[in-house]
Amino acid sequence: MACILHIETSTNVCSVAVSEDGQCIFQQEERGERGAGAERLGTMVDEALSFTDNHAIPFDAVAVSCGPGSYTGLRIGVSMAKGICYGRDLKLIAVPTLELLCVPILLRNPDMEENALLCPMLDARRMEVYAALYNRSLKVIRPVGADIVNTETYKQWLDERPVYFFGNGAKKCIETINHPNAHLIDGIEPQAKWMQPLAEKRFLNGQFENVAYFVPFYLKDFVAIKPKKLL
Repeated sequence: MACILHIETSTNVCSVAVSEDGQCIFQQEERGERGAGAERLGTMVDEALSFTDNHAIPFDAVAVSCGPGSYTGLRIGVSMAKGICYGRDLKLIAVPTLELLCVPILLRNPDMEENALLCPMLDARRMEVYAALYNRSLKVIRPVGADIVNTETYKQWLDERPVYFFGNGAKKCIETINHPNAHLIDGIEPQAKWMQPLAEKRFLNGQFENVAYFVPFYLKDFVAIKPKKLL
């Protein structure tokens, strides 16, 4: 088992957690506008580091949610994680954000159908979402993509089995999908406290990132928008 610092900044909910021997022993979160919650990341990380230092708990690694998601939020989170890894000579672990969204679903719904698929969704814009499809073992059924959602987008899977949609992009899409096998689970957010099982698995398997060269998975290039003229 390991002691891991977890950082999640992919949406408007910025969160930090510490896990030791499979248990979450510290957690904090901050909410703001899209990506703005990351403004308090430094304070929360300092409190997490102080907590473990005061309890003489040495860190083994830093895990960071690596996207897709908010461009600014991901950049801030990964930069913070890399800085801590450099400063404390720690390993860096990347946790895919959509895979992270599946963790509370699996923990809270043990009676879900065996053949069910999980479709985590992050809001992109209008009817576009970042989404992927996983089975209950988190095997990738369809890789991450930027989907413009209509009635046909997930029909081939919905015709075969139940599909559960969740994340901040799911609620706006569920009526458009309009299929008897489509199920919405509301209130699911990517949070650092859920990263532990995914990060620890990667730690045990030696799946570490190169601290110098690692970058988040933005999925789409950042596009700067000029502010509207007031006059």
